[in-house]
Amino acid sequence: MGEQPIFSTRAHIFQIDPTTKKNWLPTSKHAVTVSYFFDSTRNVYRIISLDGTKAVINSTITPNMNFTKTSQKFGQWADSRANTVYGLGFSCESHLSKFAEKFAEFKEAARLAKEKSHEKMELTSTPSQESTSCPPQSPLTPESVNGTEEERAAAGTPQPAEARAEPSHNALPFSHSSSSIGKHLEAELAALKGNNAKLTAALLESTANVKQWKQQLAAYQEEAERLHKRVTELECVSSQTTSVKSEKTELNRTIEELEAALKAKEDELECLKVEVQSANQFRSQRDSLTQKLQQMERRNEALEVQLGELEQRVDANRQEREVFRQSLRSMLQLLDGKIFELTELRDALAKLLECS
Repeated sequence: MGEQPIFSTRAHIFQIDPTTKKNWLPTSKHAVTVSYFFDSTRNVYRIISLDGTKAVINSTITPNMNFTKTSQKFGQWADSRANTVYGLGFSCESHLSKFAEKFAEFKEAARLAKEKSHEKMELTSTPSQESTSCPPQSPLTPESVNGTEEERAAAGTPQPAEARAEPSHNALPFSHSSSSIGKHLEAELAALKGNNAKLTAALLESTANVKQWKQQLAAYQEEAERLHKRVTELECVSSQTTSVKSEKTELNRTIEELEAALKAKEDELECLKVEVQSANQFRSQRDSLTQKLQQMERRNEALEVQLGELEQRVDANRQEREVFRQSLRSMLQLLDGKIFELTELRDALAKLLECS
């Protein structure tokens, strides 16, 4: 049936910086699907993730792999074949725990499959009874296909002297075993050539990924500069708010003075009314006072209009100040979130350094 997905989740994907081996580099701009696949023909488990048409993860699970939780929402594992360390950032702790459980389950399944493959290869490569005097050859296990140093050394190690000093009646089985060794070495050489081609392709892909990571780093630096300019602009706006506050204080003082003057004029008007009622001889003076009163009323209306305008300006300034405070709060919250994430990342890296 080929390779089929058996478990999927969504996460942000990171890879360790190949130069520093300390910093995480994001390989996806947003959360993508990460799936476990099982190849029934080869009995192999793999972790695969695609960002569009690009494979950001293609990791084969081996028994010596370990998935480590470095925080409540972040985990990582090392892939020696890809020569990198993968990191996954999840939206919640339960998703991370589920992914870790599946990793341990499929790792154990890969170990059992490897042991069965060893047993099967040993059974198929057991020599016949007629050639028992010849030393048995190691079976063609997946490790020998990958060309590990121990098995390559074992393949090139000369046989003991007792095996070479066989009687003449065993010469035919020994020559047959030598031809088997030659075929085995030829198969291993072909496998090593195939692995060499795969490693070359992986190296080219890694070089392309490094170029992409450099471009992403440049984009992040530009974004950081833009945010720095924005913070500078907000600081300028904050300094302007101080001048607005002083202007508001001056306007309030002016309003209080106008109110006091208005009250004084009202008192003066009452006195004038009493004087008009008490003395008819002062009609002419009353007329002049009436004119003054009209002027004061007009001035009062003008002052009321100014007062309304000042109140509107004060309300507008208050609203602008509130909007500015809200924007500052959101920026502070964003900065706190970034600082928290950087703190978690630093702690994770410190733990990683301590473990290494």
